[in-house]
Amino acid sequence: MAEIKKIATRDSYGNALKELAAGGAEDLVVLDADLAAATKTGIFKKEYPQRHINCGIAEANMICVAAGMSTMGLVPFASSFAMFSAGRAFEQVRNTIGYPHLNVKIGATHAGISVGEDGASHQCCEDFALMRAIPGMVVICPADDVEARQAVKAAYEYEGPVYLRFGRLAVPVFHSDDYKFEIGKGEIVKEGTDVTIVANGLMVAEAIEAGKALEEKGISAEIINIATIKPLDKELIIASAKKTGKVITVEEHNIIGGLGEAVCAALSEGCPTPVKRIGVNDEFGHSGPALDLLKQFGLCADNIVKVTEEFVK
Repeated sequence: MAEIKKIATRDSYGNALKELAAGGAEDLVVLDADLAAATKTGIFKKEYPQRHINCGIAEANMICVAAGMSTMGLVPFASSFAMFSAGRAFEQVRNTIGYPHLNVKIGATHAGISVGEDGASHQCCEDFALMRAIPGMVVICPADDVEARQAVKAAYEYEGPVYLRFGRLAVPVFHSDDYKFEIGKGEIVKEGTDVTIVANGLMVAEAIEAGKALEEKGISAEIINIATIKPLDKELIIASAKKTGKVITVEEHNIIGGLGEAVCAALSEGCPTPVKRIGVNDEFGHSGPALDLLKQFGLCADNIVKVTEEFVK
């Protein structure tokens, strides 16, 4: 059996920016807050140094610079760790980009528990909640390299503010090259009848693994990848809930304010359905190896299987 390729979506981000520029996106500019090596915008910088701006360790200012550049007809991608771009610079994102609805894209890397050894101060598990709350902000968390690169290109083509979340940890590439990403559209990764598992980001690969294990136990799980948290594909989620009768959400984010709550809101309005949320249970993370932390916090296939078995039976 061929080995499954693993790529961190932050690498996908840097490569997609370079591909856009090479494809003729002359209005594309990239900003960074002294983290080009970590966010992988250094890939773009190497080829297009005149279109890459290091704003220094001043994320709030970077957001304002990006806002100004967008008013001049440029399409800026402002890049930093999620904790800094969504957390530290929240006021500037809200007032300088969101309020005037400017065409700025925020590339946020190193999100969630899987930042690992960087610890609680850098493990941003609140960014979905913060960005979803800004009117008009599109929020995207792609699941693998193929989807991440397409999401960056879709964000470039979209007129308006977009928050893109990327990870530090290498994740399995399960999409084929003919996959087509579309903002606001979810994807059925696996058909099922007993329960619906809705996931995003690196949790999609874990949900797929859980689905295989559940199949062996006689439980048919429908697995849905919701890369776009806002706008949410309510129709797909409601249709699946009507078919299976039970829904589980899985996200590398606080269970408060993220994918789980977005799904619950959609279902309560369109198809009241029992829901179990798997995520960070309203607590801070801590330092440790990424894979060990994910298991400790229940963000793994084994825990998805356990929760699903108990929920279905």
